[in-house]
Amino acid sequence: MSDAIEAPARLDLGLPWHNSFAALGPAFFTELAPTPLPAPGLVCGNTALARELGLAPDLIGSPQGVAAFTGNLPLAGSRPLASVYSGHQFGVWAGQLGDGRAILLGELQTPAGPQELQLKGSGRTPYSRMGDGRAVLRSSIREFLGSEAMQALGIPTTRALCVTGSPAPVRREEIETAAVVTRTAPSFVRFGHFEHFAARDQLGDLRRLADYVIDRFYPGCRHGERLAGNPYAAFLEQVSERTAAMVAQWQAVGFCHGVMNTDNMSILGLTIDYGPFQFLDAFDPNHICNHSDEQGRYAYNRQPNVAYWNLFCLGQALLPLIGDQELALAALESYKTVFPRELEGRLGAKLGLGRAEAGDRELVEQILSLLAADRVDYTIFWRRLSQHVAGTGAEPVRDLFLRRDDFEAWLRRYGERLDRAGRAAAAQGMLRSNPKYVLRNHLGELAIRQAKLGDHSEVETLLALLQAPFDEHPGHDDKAGFPPDWASQIEISCSS
Repeated sequence: MSDAIEAPARLDLGLPWHNSFAALGPAFFTELAPTPLPAPGLVCGNTALARELGLAPDLIGSPQGVAAFTGNLPLAGSRPLASVYSGHQFGVWAGQLGDGRAILLGELQTPAGPQELQLKGSGRTPYSRMGDGRAVLRSSIREFLGSEAMQALGIPTTRALCVTGSPAPVRREEIETAAVVTRTAPSFVRFGHFEHFAARDQLGDLRRLADYVIDRFYPGCRHGERLAGNPYAAFLEQVSERTAAMVAQWQAVGFCHGVMNTDNMSILGLTIDYGPFQFLDAFDPNHICNHSDEQGRYAYNRQPNVAYWNLFCLGQALLPLIGDQELALAALESYKTVFPRELEGRLGAKLGLGRAEAGDRELVEQILSLLAADRVDYTIFWRRLSQHVAGTGAEPVRDLFLRRDDFEAWLRRYGERLDRAGRAAAAQGMLRSNPKYVLRNHLGELAIRQAKLGDHSEVETLLALLQAPFDEHPGHDDKAGFPPDWASQIEISCSS
């Protein structure tokens, strides 16, 4: 008789599952298990998120945890599936898409509320469209760090629990190694889910999906008086407003998504699908971060209009339920009100202006124009300006500009405005609005290079900095400095 202890057939996370999306029915997904990977190992884990979810932090790195979060060991109570959706990609109707390399394990009931658990890179699904269903180490680390950076900046986003890696080869532009990101969110439903059923004239399923999302996430839409008491129009209005607020935050922090297809837009107003994203280095309103975006559709300054275009597509999909085109258009109008208001508020906070005054908009427009004219580093400018207001002197921020006279003239006007707002309160707010650390491309690239050699320490260091981006972190000033010359040569694409 052997004394060997057999490995469990499945892992129990100790939390109840609900799996509400799976209850929608087979029209919405295909049930299938993740495809195992050989010799998986932990690349990076997010113990802070594990605690928020009510999971034991050491579970992530345990052999069972690594196996489960790679897709090699089933989780007790989960119901793995790949969902189907459609969408517009680069402005063109792409037809049926779906989870081509992601598998939803189910919905956990956590101390932070219901959270879906999804494995990205877990193998082929019926929606892979000739793809291999895998993710690579490079893109997985970028998503892990990028989503947690956004979370710490206060921007709505999906989260990342961990990344596991495997020596299994994956072909992209070159041969790379496989990895899996475990992602969490209250829901991974996208605009494209609604487009899918509307395009196929499956109006019963369209209504079922809309009712599901409304009842779970927008229950107030059932009882409001706005928009003729139409719950589907109210739903569209709420999604428009959440999306407007999210994109305003992107613009304020200098975040470029890179691939704002309708299938990459969250119905909850979350930043989702971290592919060719980038935080701006030099401020260039026309910056295109996605090497695949040859027409510049998703350039930084076009993101607000693209978001509205995507919402219009969502409105078209919901029109059979709303039943009134004018009502649908009225619901979309809220975006045009909320986005500029939110952006103005965010930029005002970055300048420490307090209560809005006449002339604030001109002050903001002038500094953005100067930043663009001299291609000033976006993050460094705002941080140095915050430190100047806190009393460290103006010379470091002056040194960023070639057009010194123009900047001096602006700085005088700004100083007069600050005197009315109160400098002490302004400085305190600015240092909590203007991060010292963002995930610059070159920082991610250096961490990825080390990780490919088996050294994950740089990923862990970046995670710690990005989870507290407004703090000073003595000894790490190099990660808040100007990017090296080679950083501008980094190319990120839809395969990134």
